[in-house]
Amino acid sequence: MIRFDDVSKRYSSGHMGLEQVSFYLSRGEIAFLTGHSGAGKSTLMKLVMLLERASTGQIWVGGHNLRALKSNQIPYFRRNIGVVFQDHQLLFDRTVFANVALPLLIAGYSPGDCAGRVRAALDMVGLLSREKLYPMELSGGEQQRVGLARAVVHRPALILADEPTGNLDPQLSGEIMKLFESFNQVGVTVLIASHDLALVARMRHRILSLEHGRLVADQEVR
Repeated sequence: MIRFDDVSKRYSSGHMGLEQVSFYLSRGEIAFLTGHSGAGKSTLMKLVMLLERASTGQIWVGGHNLRALKSNQIPYFRRNIGVVFQDHQLLFDRTVFANVALPLLIAGYSPGDCAGRVRAALDMVGLLSREKLYPMELSGGEQQRVGLARAVVHRPALILADEPTGNLDPQLSGEIMKLFESFNQVGVTVLIASHDLALVARMRHRILSLEHGRLVADQEVR
């Protein structure tokens, strides 16, 4: 699903965000991306989403060679990727239902076609009864669940999560991680960036470790 071959990213300032990174994440696999602040986790995620372009090397995602994709092809490419952020990035003037429906409306679905998918996604994260509320009426953990529902509502093949539990307590963090596992169990590929090494170790999945832009470890935890 994701393949990096000798990928480096150098910014215009001269800073090396990533340096000669190579790995392969199979379709249907779940893995964690760890490392200190500034290690390159967010840079790697941005390269996968084509928010940034690699300076050197090759990246394949879902069979697409990202170097060959043109700018006008990027929106279609991203439709197969669900993204979860640490700060939720919800629209606080819209209901839970409207927040989750937004990716479908942008993709051209009619409001009628959206309803079933939105309610199915909310049901998966345990928030179907909260669809008419606004984000400010929810707890932090519930807001993150809304973000997760929004990420999966268009049924992506790949989920990327950048520090999705950074603002949550340990119990809520564990619950969110279990939701990621449930999506993975139905065939979705999941890559989660996290600095919470204790939580990552408890989940017992593959761990890719970055240090100063380099991939320094790739371990299976059983």
